[in-house]
Amino acid sequence: MTIKRRTFLAATSAIAILATPVALSAQELPGNVRMVIGSTSTGGDTYQNSSIVAEALGEHLGINIRVDAVGATEAFKALERDSSGSTIMIFHDQSYLGHLYGVQGYEDPFANYVVGPTVAINPGNAYLVPADSPYQSMEDIFTAAANGERVRVAIQPGGVSEIGFSAMKNAASVMSPGSEDNIVPVNTGSQSDKNQAMWDDLADVINGSIQANEQFTQLPEDDATAMRFVWITARPGTLEQAPAEGMGGTSRDELLQYASPQTSVTLDGAEDFTFDKEFFFLFNPDMDPAIIDQIDTALTEIFAAGEIQERQKASFFIPNFLPSEEARAHLTEKRDTYGQVIEQISAE
Repeated sequence: MTIKRRTFLAATSAIAILATPVALSAQELPGNVRMVIGSTSTGGDTYQNSSIVAEALGEHLGINIRVDAVGATEAFKALERDSSGSTIMIFHDQSYLGHLYGVQGYEDPFANYVVGPTVAINPGNAYLVPADSPYQSMEDIFTAAANGERVRVAIQPGGVSEIGFSAMKNAASVMSPGSEDNIVPVNTGSQSDKNQAMWDDLADVINGSIQANEQFTQLPEDDATAMRFVWITARPGTLEQAPAEGMGGTSRDELLQYASPQTSVTLDGAEDFTFDKEFFFLFNPDMDPAIIDQIDTALTEIFAAGEIQERQKASFFIPNFLPSEEARAHLTEKRDTYGQVIEQISAE
């Protein structure tokens, strides 16, 4: 009799549940997540940084997050197709700089996707000259351009590599109008292509990075592949957070000599141009906002614990967590600042 009564109560409860509308719980990240990145390299800084974040986030939430290096165009396509939360993305400033420069395949990420939290900065964006170059500093380069010398700068057009070049032309224009015409691009591809342009005497200056090029600055000056830093674009406050030992054989204090204010590339005659390469999440615009909240909360707890910062700094990344709302405001302001630089140079 007791068993029958329980069966009846279970049946009536089931009927009641079916008859009463039930609000669905907020969606969460599924057990298996694909994190696409805007790079095809598994040895570069985007993959390295994303792997650190994916591992920490996956462990914290008890899920599997796989980093997939598919490149920018394919990453955006993958993100656009999936609003379930199974596909999320990490990229850096290239995502909006590519759009500002009009690169094919880059839409406005602020209009077409949801910009999420920032997680780290790579402070290593740099410009270098051959070790035997007559240019000892950026001041020498601007003076040469003002004196009518043609200064060739190897870049990969349309993004992080080019924004410093645009700043160089802008600074030349501010200091000596017309001299910007003497700072000319040598459009190449990867970092190895830019290096080769220098070694083949096709470029006087190249865009590089602390991580990729510092090793060449340690070579004897008579080595044909030896280089010297002339400018690091990172904000001094960012670079000061790097380990004191710096990178390779170059200490943090030595690196700071190539950053503002010791090395000045003016923005408007009063303020220096600086640029931090920041990594951040991007989401499908139709994804449940609860998933973004879940990621924000998880990252807040992860960064509060402190372990991820040590892993980032060991790889020469500067921890830089901002939750989604703060990150969007910060990156929007940053985009607008660099957009003005690009617009000014494009108009000249």
